[in-house]
Amino acid sequence: MWRGLWTLAARAARGPCRPCVRQSSGAGAPGSGATIFALSSGQGRCGIAVIRTSGPASGHALRSLTAPRELPRARSASLRLLTDPRSGEPLDRALVLWFPGPHSFTGEDCAEFHVHGGPAVVSGVLQALGRVPGLRPAEAGEFTRRAFAHGKLSLTEVEGLADLIHAETEAQRRQALRQLDGELGQLCRGWAETLTKALAHVEAYIDFGEDDNLEEGVLEQADSQVRELAVALDTHLRDARRGQRLRSGAHVVVTGPPNAGKSSLVNLLSRKPVSIVSPEPGTTRDVLETPVDLAGFPALLSDTAGLREGQGPVEQEGVRRARESCDFLDTVVTPAIARSPNGNGQRLLLVLNKSDLLPPGGPDLSPELPPHLLLSCLTGAGLDGLLEALRKELAAVCGNPSTGPPLLTRARHQHHLQACLDALGSYRHAPDVALAAEALRVARGHLARLHGGGGTEEVLDIIFRDFCVGK
Repeated sequence: MWRGLWTLAARAARGPCRPCVRQSSGAGAPGSGATIFALSSGQGRCGIAVIRTSGPASGHALRSLTAPRELPRARSASLRLLTDPRSGEPLDRALVLWFPGPHSFTGEDCAEFHVHGGPAVVSGVLQALGRVPGLRPAEAGEFTRRAFAHGKLSLTEVEGLADLIHAETEAQRRQALRQLDGELGQLCRGWAETLTKALAHVEAYIDFGEDDNLEEGVLEQADSQVRELAVALDTHLRDARRGQRLRSGAHVVVTGPPNAGKSSLVNLLSRKPVSIVSPEPGTTRDVLETPVDLAGFPALLSDTAGLREGQGPVEQEGVRRARESCDFLDTVVTPAIARSPNGNGQRLLLVLNKSDLLPPGGPDLSPELPPHLLLSCLTGAGLDGLLEALRKELAAVCGNPSTGPPLLTRARHQHHLQACLDALGSYRHAPDVALAAEALRVARGHLARLHGGGGTEEVLDIIFRDFCVGK
């Protein structure tokens, strides 16, 4: 339905007799003079749908569709009757808002139409906007790309906005908000300022090294600044890719002997019947995976075949895949005891299910057991304790988005910081001062590309294509 509405709007914007020509990704580049429009709210029937425009013809579009024809007061909602600019037919009674540039999301003149969310209303307004001269449908992410081009958002803030739109868990939302608020960008700008000062000291030495008026210890100051920055970058790069794991989700594998309740636990944690539960051993014969929200963290939960000698070729293959998923499963006790506390290795929680079958007097368990959790998938006893333990483990693996320094959420961040650190290493080993200064320029360039762009169009296309049309 909604694809059909958007096709109608696009046809209206092209006009009835023009041939269909596919626009390139740069068609909506800022400064091209085009005014774009799109449905910005969620698709599907809803109470209110938001349609917005951005570009120099936004004011004309607003006047063309509304009665009375004058623009409303800036950044104030006004109730207006929307009419078709050609036929004069009423379309809807809606709230409209006017955001003159540069004080808008994109930095350009913008207008918003808050219409009723029925498909016929949305279709009518989109087609009416497509008939206004100078307007065309927006491409995916084009509003945000214009905001970036006009300096309203840095590149890391753009990525934070994309992550916020796609966030599915509390931890992802918190991390995305921190990045959208500019924390990672501010950190990078602080590092860039340090490099700028160091570069200024080195270039001052090159230009005025023989001048008696040059302050003593100029190169020593630059060396000290570079050493401190290298330590900070190295510390940040040692986060074991927690930020990327927070975006994509950690892998949690449930494994153990047949009939231990693995499938019941997966169903309990995912809150839906992912796996078939049966008293017959070997019911699960393959690795079943489902994305879940575990204590606010994203995770890919895997139910595996029971570790035993398979009774047939299908079950044998499932057991082989289960062992392949976690190569520490040949022993359970030893990895639990020897687990690395820094979280760099595979982490393990030992859960003893079916606690409801224990005698009333208390569990009669071996004192040699490592730290473990008691759980009953049948009654739910012990589930809160398991979720808290999972929260702590996932916080160690993904990082805590509420505290500490900003996380590096993308491979691009890791690449530029590592390249910056490598350039600082070149600075320390440079055979002469001119090459040392060039190394600092290279390092500063990588920081600039991390938070402010400066990359190729292909890189920017990859970043902005994560957005939907209308954002």
